[in-house]
Amino acid sequence: MLRLPLIAASSAILIATLSPSRADEVEAWRLLVGDQKDAKLTVLDGATGHQIAQYQLEGYVTHLVASESGKTAFAVQMDADAVDVIATGVTFSDHGEHKDVELNQPAQLGRIHGRRPVHAVPHDDQVLQFFDLEGEARIFDEAALLKGEMTHEVVRSTAPHHGVAVPLGAYMLISEPDVSKATKEGDLPPRLGLKVLNGEGQQVGEIATCTGLHGEASSAGMVAFGCKEGVLIARRDGSGTPELEMLSYGDDMPEGQVGTLLGGRAMQFFLGNYGDDKVVMIDPSEENPFLLVELPVRRVDFALDPARPATAYVFTEDGKLHVLDILTGRLTRSVQVTEPYSKDGHWRDPRPRLAVMGTEIAVTDPRRERILILDAQTLGENRSLPIAGSPFNIVAVGGSGINH
Repeated sequence: MLRLPLIAASSAILIATLSPSRADEVEAWRLLVGDQKDAKLTVLDGATGHQIAQYQLEGYVTHLVASESGKTAFAVQMDADAVDVIATGVTFSDHGEHKDVELNQPAQLGRIHGRRPVHAVPHDDQVLQFFDLEGEARIFDEAALLKGEMTHEVVRSTAPHHGVAVPLGAYMLISEPDVSKATKEGDLPPRLGLKVLNGEGQQVGEIATCTGLHGEASSAGMVAFGCKEGVLIARRDGSGTPELEMLSYGDDMPEGQVGTLLGGRAMQFFLGNYGDDKVVMIDPSEENPFLLVELPVRRVDFALDPARPATAYVFTEDGKLHVLDILTGRLTRSVQVTEPYSKDGHWRDPRPRLAVMGTEIAVTDPRRERILILDAQTLGENRSLPIAGSPFNIVAVGGSGINH
């Protein structure tokens, strides 16, 4: 059993519609949906499916990431060398005993161009966008973005590679390529590990080995990265300087590697993929930090429930959605949601994706051109939202508050 220390819960990122429960209290939800084939991004009312806005892009959305506040989202178009910044139109203001919510029309704030954008990392009131073929991360301030200003700072790696950059306090964690390895023309060098930069951009300490580095997530001031050797953990010491520790997989783990990570909000833990048909819970405080979960068939997508800290959802290729108990590593419920979506074929073939919005779960069903909205408690279908095209990546942002 995982023993996970509780931490202060942060507010969930959600995206939204408006439904009154009292005269001045509202539930606000919007869904941002990327299309796997067409260059478009659609904003839907999460309750009715009404199309609030649709934006033409330069390419189809390969990654869709919301900021921590939920005010903005980055629609990354890897093959088009472009990133569109979208204002969601949902703003929450914390007043202690309650939150105020303000709903406005979404807006296309601007377009960022750069060579092969992939990983976008939200952090506090910033978003870091890494451009693989330029070997740099651009740091955008959300307040400036909301004014339509695309100004940014830059942190550069040693060389172009499939990389990522994540702040930790006053320091920057950035992936390091292995430039000693010979590569074919047009290929990028492999990832060697992770290095720490101070506020002046100078390297602090030695490069930590993390070959094949892929996937990152934050949880309670701790950052984790997936590696071939294990999961690399970065945490701050007493002086605020990052300390790096490798959690090795060990002999008990089957062959595989974590390549995608999600970080717990109200508990300190990480959930990662492991091979095609497994997920793994990672608790850095445990002597044996890995709890492996075998799935019935191969995994398609998985998500954490921000409002239920010990709950995750896993969608598998047989079209079923499973509820995963983080504390025990057991699948407690399963339900047939769609027809099967085989993992065979191209990795970019459109397959369902998940988003959690309060008491409901949104599941894209690209083959049937719809989004299924399920009850998070029963997994029963509440409604089906039609959406033309091939709905794929999805983000939900919003919550409850008082509208004045």
